[in-house]
Amino acid sequence: MAHALLGCIADDFTGATDLANMLVRGGMRTVQTIGVPAAGIHIEADALVVALKSRTAPAEEAVRQSLEALNWLRSQGCRQFYFKYCSTFDSTDKGNIGPVAEALLDALGEDFTIACPAFPENGRTIYRGNLFVGEVLLNESGMENHPLTPMTDPNLVRVLQRQTKSKVGLIRFDTVAKGAEAIRARIDELKEEGIRLAIADALCDADLYALGKACRDLALVTGGSGIALGLPQNFHSADLLVYSGDAADLPKVDGKAVVLAGSASKATNAQVAQWRASKPSFRVDPIALSRGEAVVESAFEFAQRHLSKGETVLVYATSSPDEIKAVQKDLGVETAGHLVETALASIARRLLDVGVRKFVVAGGETSGAVVQALNVQTLRIGQQIDPGVPVTQSIGAHHGAPLALALKSGNFGTTDFFAKALKAM
Repeated sequence: MAHALLGCIADDFTGATDLANMLVRGGMRTVQTIGVPAAGIHIEADALVVALKSRTAPAEEAVRQSLEALNWLRSQGCRQFYFKYCSTFDSTDKGNIGPVAEALLDALGEDFTIACPAFPENGRTIYRGNLFVGEVLLNESGMENHPLTPMTDPNLVRVLQRQTKSKVGLIRFDTVAKGAEAIRARIDELKEEGIRLAIADALCDADLYALGKACRDLALVTGGSGIALGLPQNFHSADLLVYSGDAADLPKVDGKAVVLAGSASKATNAQVAQWRASKPSFRVDPIALSRGEAVVESAFEFAQRHLSKGETVLVYATSSPDEIKAVQKDLGVETAGHLVETALASIARRLLDVGVRKFVVAGGETSGAVVQALNVQTLRIGQQIDPGVPVTQSIGAHHGAPLALALKSGNFGTTDFFAKALKAM
């Protein structure tokens, strides 16, 4: 029985597909699971990615879920492990990146790992420990307004240090630029200094490849999806992996399609605005939901009318930061988010029952709620639509056929992403 080489734990659903996309690009046949599979289940793949919904969970719960995922991945025979979080380091001063990374290190009996959320292809770079989004620092990028994890400090060394009792260090850009051997030497220095976690600078893909190569012997790597670029080559070099040129090939899925958007990010707002300019859309109002109005039923009926005419519909709850703050003031942060996620998930389930087989979903929390409502448990990873977002396909039949899904992190994708995703499916 073949065993997976790389076992990955992602703190949300879109982050999981983002990481899986990188591994497929490196020639690794990759399967993503929704949650931790039952004990005894064995999956044939080069890389396994367990998608959790732990990013905004209480730290203790995030640690528990992550350790459960680690135990399952170890049972699959994985040789190396990867903890994946957002390229904007989404977290609070209480966690969850620091507590989960520490718990995984403890469980593996290891004393060091790196933390590198850089993803230059999507504008995320790290310089002297400071995270940039495009041309601006993280705290000026719009992430300071995130409803659940507002990022007001761009210095990741400080951010991570507030989340952990372990000493946090830095692998600076000038070391990274010298290549893998220089990075390994710096890791040895940091370990001698008692540092257990180190932020790694990265300005371009070449830096990510160097970091990936330098992490060859680390049992645990943590970061965004970018650093995964350099990991497949380590397995190739050790003759453990034969490059699979068809790793991204998926069979065609026939059926109707829908777009669901719950993210409040700038990118998703722009994508929603472009769609609404010329195509049918329905807005889910959280205030109306809180009053018990038949929003789900109205959205479903609206979608059905247009689907019957061969049109694809967008159902969205995306709002501006000011609108979100007003809603949260009335309903509370958790209640507002839960109402929207539950409504979009319910709409997705109803549309599945009337023949929709293709789902484009924007937002990590929304994606998690939707895939659970659709009873999707495992995904095969296909071709890239935009950086960080691949086409995926459910394993196992739903109403007689697999489903095609594009699960997009809120901040990712060009303004015409929805149309591109539907075409890629």
